[in-house]
Amino acid sequence: QVQLVESGGGLVQAGGSLRLSCAASGITDSINVMGWYRQAPGKQRELVGLLTTGGTTTYGDSVKGRLSISWDKDKNTVSLRLNSLQLEDAAIYYCHARRAHRYNYWGQGTQVTVSS
Repeated sequence: QVQLVESGGGLVQAGGSLRLSCAASGITDSINVMGWYRQAPGKQRELVGLLTTGGTTTYGDSVKGRLSISWDKDKNTVSLRLNSLQLEDAAIYYCHARRAHRYNYWGQGTQVTVSS
């Protein structure tokens, strides 16, 4: 099992930056993918950004050019910085990990509210 605990989030001003972190614990040595998804009210969960152990980074279309994501494998932590926040970035942000190419894990989510 893998446990994911997010930190950060809360109220952020439009035009500002959002920083989130996610710490993984448990069976972390076989995690292949870590990253973030988000879900706004009434919408489906969407990709924010993912990193693989192979070095591939995938960005969601709505955050391209604004997102920086990093994975500290020694600390089992993935971090996100989203710049130029828009009202549309308000959502619950979920940390995600995939282990052994097949097992998916999710954090409990952290609420992000964007004020105008």
